[in-house]
Amino acid sequence: MLENQYQYEFREAGCDEAGRGCLAGPVFAAAVILPPDFHDPLLNDSKQMTERNRDRLRLIIEREAVAWAVEAVSAARIDEINILNASFEGMSLAVARLDPPPEFLAIDGNRFRTRLELPYRCVVKGDGKYADIAAASVLAKTHRDEYMLRLAEEYPQYGWKKNKGYPTREHRLAIREYGLTPHHRLSFSHGIGQLELQF
Repeated sequence: MLENQYQYEFREAGCDEAGRGCLAGPVFAAAVILPPDFHDPLLNDSKQMTERNRDRLRLIIEREAVAWAVEAVSAARIDEINILNASFEGMSLAVARLDPPPEFLAIDGNRFRTRLELPYRCVVKGDGKYADIAAASVLAKTHRDEYMLRLAEEYPQYGWKKNKGYPTREHRLAIREYGLTPHHRLSFSHGIGQLELQF
């Protein structure tokens, strides 16, 4: 069972992102403030949950959270500032939209930078430890998946309906055959050499 939040002295927002390792599409970041008594037995690191349970939890989180926000950082912006900084930027943008504002941030991962003047703590694998970070991981993942499914309608040849932009064999072979779309991250390696080395 997950601990509700990292600390209880201040109003805390859990923060996480989804899509960092993808070759295409934005990275999505979420920030969530949960009620202190929030509990759902299905809530976990979104990567450990089924798609059906993630979708179910998304509705519950969005209904019951004190505040929540999701932000997308485009492939072009990722190319401009790199994926790590884009993840930090997305989380900062999401936090800035929370109302009421948080007083403390619990961040999934081992690094964070922000211009927000808020205390924070980075927690490695925090989405498997704290409910507010897990809730952020669910929102980031479900909102990103929904976005990639819409893009898949426009670009069916890349298999985004299944791979959501991640570097699967199918996706890399499609890049080799059809080239890159405006939604691909140009700073990521899509190359044939890498494809042949990996597969």
